[in-house]
Amino acid sequence: MRLVIARCAVDYVGRLSAHLPLATRLLMVKADGSVSIHADDRAYKPLNWMSPPCRLEEAPGVWRVVNKAGEELRITLEEIFQDTSYELGVDPGLRKDGVEAHLQELLAASPTELGDGFTLIRREYMTAIGPVDLLCRDGAGATVAVEVKRRGEIDGVEQLTRYLELLNRDPLLAPVSGVFAAQEIKPQARVLATDRGIRCVAVNYDRLRGIERDELTLF
Repeated sequence: MRLVIARCAVDYVGRLSAHLPLATRLLMVKADGSVSIHADDRAYKPLNWMSPPCRLEEAPGVWRVVNKAGEELRITLEEIFQDTSYELGVDPGLRKDGVEAHLQELLAASPTELGDGFTLIRREYMTAIGPVDLLCRDGAGATVAVEVKRRGEIDGVEQLTRYLELLNRDPLLAPVSGVFAAQEIKPQARVLATDRGIRCVAVNYDRLRGIERDELTLF
């Protein structure tokens, strides 16, 4: 990753035009070729950027970042204060928090919590786009991909959808259905999952751990 702190002006020329007047900013060039311009605010969101595939052309006082559609991000450099590069290596990816990882472990040990007759094929079944939390067989012997979340939201459903699309291309596994399992599933996520033929399962983490509630209840 290359980080450049410079006083610069930025113009975007493409389907829309945008201009950033002269100011001191952070320019970030990532290994995938993407270039983004940041101010000292706005949290993670850049002021402007060019996503890959694109090419960076450097000349004295100006950078031209051009994508395959011919759109251009032109950065006019008045003064460069710092220009450094770092080799970050391969990122291991986002790791699940303790509760989510333990929930996956408990469901792997008790797959019938996900459905009658369920058996586990494998935990962390690797695909080209990442590992499926649990790969199971249902009572009829069909393959089921299970995505496990502590809190079930739309992005989790989207993630499982991508896994299902890929797994169903494998004739040794297809047809593969999906189960979205979480302690809490947001209504929007449940609607999206149902629309895509994915079954939702709300799981009780404390019960899976063998912890009973002490307080008295009416029912």
